[in-house]
Amino acid sequence: MGKFDKREVIAALIPGAVLAFWAIAGGFLFAATLEPPERAALGAMLEPRAALLLLGWLLLSGVLGALTRQAYLGWVAASARLAEEAQVLLATDVQRTLEPQGSAEAKALAGVINQFAQQRDTLRADIAAQVKEASRGVEQERNRLAALMAELTQSVVVCNLDGRVLLYNARARTQFRALSHAPSVADGAELIGLGRSIYAVFDRALVAHALESVQQRLQRGAAHPSAQFVTGTRAGQLLRVQMAPVRDIDAAPGEVALNGFVLMLENITRDFAAESERDRLLQGLTEGSRASLGNLQAAVEMLDYEDLDAPTRERFLGVVRDEVQTMSRRIRELASHTAQTMKTRWPLEDMLGADLVAAAARRIETLHGCRVATSEVDAALWLKVDSFSLLQALLYLAGRLVEEYEIKVLQLRLAEAGGRARLDLVWAGPSMSTETVVGWETDAMRVGGDTLALTVRDVVERHDGAFWFERERVRHESFFRLLLPLAEAGEQLDAAMVVRSESRPEVYDFDLFRATDQARELADRRLAELAYTVFDTETTGLQPSEGDEIIQIGATRIVAGKLRREDCFEQLVDPQRDIPAAGIAIHGITPEMLRGAPTIDAVLPAFHAFAQDTVLVAHNAAFDMRFLELKRERTGLAFDQPVLDTLLLSAVVHPQQASHRLEAIAERLGVPVLGRHTALGDAMVTAEVFLKLIPLLAERGIHTLGQARDAAQQTYYARVTY
Repeated sequence: MGKFDKREVIAALIPGAVLAFWAIAGGFLFAATLEPPERAALGAMLEPRAALLLLGWLLLSGVLGALTRQAYLGWVAASARLAEEAQVLLATDVQRTLEPQGSAEAKALAGVINQFAQQRDTLRADIAAQVKEASRGVEQERNRLAALMAELTQSVVVCNLDGRVLLYNARARTQFRALSHAPSVADGAELIGLGRSIYAVFDRALVAHALESVQQRLQRGAAHPSAQFVTGTRAGQLLRVQMAPVRDIDAAPGEVALNGFVLMLENITRDFAAESERDRLLQGLTEGSRASLGNLQAAVEMLDYEDLDAPTRERFLGVVRDEVQTMSRRIRELASHTAQTMKTRWPLEDMLGADLVAAAARRIETLHGCRVATSEVDAALWLKVDSFSLLQALLYLAGRLVEEYEIKVLQLRLAEAGGRARLDLVWAGPSMSTETVVGWETDAMRVGGDTLALTVRDVVERHDGAFWFERERVRHESFFRLLLPLAEAGEQLDAAMVVRSESRPEVYDFDLFRATDQARELADRRLAELAYTVFDTETTGLQPSEGDEIIQIGATRIVAGKLRREDCFEQLVDPQRDIPAAGIAIHGITPEMLRGAPTIDAVLPAFHAFAQDTVLVAHNAAFDMRFLELKRERTGLAFDQPVLDTLLLSAVVHPQQASHRLEAIAERLGVPVLGRHTALGDAMVTAEVFLKLIPLLAERGIHTLGQARDAAQQTYYARVTY
């Protein structure tokens, strides 16, 4: 709007207009009292002095206008700004001191408001302390639930009746990441997140049918009603899903009501493939054996004839031999497959290889009193092992080396080798014969005075692995080598998410159980009830219609009135064009950083999936949305959900403020600015600003999405286009 508010301009022009009016009116009245000769004489006297009179009028008008504008700024505008800033303190939890501006009275009023605000903050702190003390028991129950969910090895997802995700554990996040139909270009491409719809993964009708079955069982009085179904995913995986109800504790006595459901997921793709292969072998054995038995029976019957000549008898004997060999081969294949399935069916767990080696080293040193080195261990390898039996095998082998060969120093090495993990137990010293190695491999293991039912060979077969002894003559070392399976990429649990101490569910908010009826029109939904994707882009320049491109997209979520920092999307994008040096100075993204990054054609589908079923929020949204709209024809993706702009909303709640830049709004609302001019950093700041604006909009009677959009469209900034 420029340096001057239009009201300031009007205030400055009023004195000149009033002065001109009175001068003209007074002149006419004075002239009306004069005779014609007197009027002529007066006109002749004033005509040469008209320029001087006009200049005097302009000077007097300017002085009076400046004084009027100064009075307007000191009294009216300062009071209006003070009222807006006081409204921020009243409607939000911002803690700041108002700067005294304007007249002495306005400054005194600002001081009084600051005192009231300080007293209010003190009272709030006291109330918060009392609430915290009273809610300690509830918080303890939540922590117990969080700990329980974190340690579950089964994937668990809790949803409300609209299918919105309320709670999920780390295992579920990993499970859904593995089910993604395409390689993820960013974390945001994952299928699960707080407030997201479970129907992005499961067919709505399938879930509705299962929920109906659960409700029917509840109506029949079942103590533990549940339903199961098997479904396929877009990635071709098979899931067995068990559904259990979440009952409404506020339901009337005798009434059966639900406010959500729990899904427990199990990936049965491998089991199904193994069972299908076994069924195929059984079918082949059955059908093949039927034909072979028929041939054998016919051949045996022919051999009963005594008058058969020798060549004919030999031919029928050949049939018997061939069919017996065929049946034997089929039975061996089935037996081998069954044995292999039994070996690998033993429950194996994903484990970080470095953790296994560290545990083995500690146990060996404690039990056998020798030193164990672990310097050559690949810290990034994840194994799929029965950790207990494998540790027992290592303890057993180390014990025999110490007892029979008096080895004092051992070494454990772990590395990848040909798609498997290579675990070595190394020592410097005497070698041993093949017979000794075979004996150690097949003897029942003895650990700490206990004899186990397992052998080293059993442990190896349980892992579908291999075991042998080698001698490195150059290094004068000997070692036992175990080949072990690696955990598949989709099943490797993030160490920071599951194994480490931060193993808590990232998100849970039971306030979402109070979600409104899904049939309500989106425009009539209250702002505090909606799910939002707050996003920002960094670009090569400011002209999307003239060839500038996106080089980074960052986004986060707001669900149930809370910012979900952990549910975010951040991805660099190859613009396939040069980046101006002026832009690099602002966002710091260099061409080297974008080398190897995916193009917008790969990133936009992932971001589209991340933002689906939410309201989009951005600062100066017209700019970011223009970039997305220009890619619609090329990608076929339309971001047609409602959009809110924090710049416009700030202009709605604070029309008297001179600046609505993101930094200025953040400072006004007490939001710390971190990570500025990175897409995700700006998105985080925008999200916090938006949360502060919601109660300020409510103070102006703006409660719903439709009301917020209508109010934003009335502002001056809504006319800016790109």
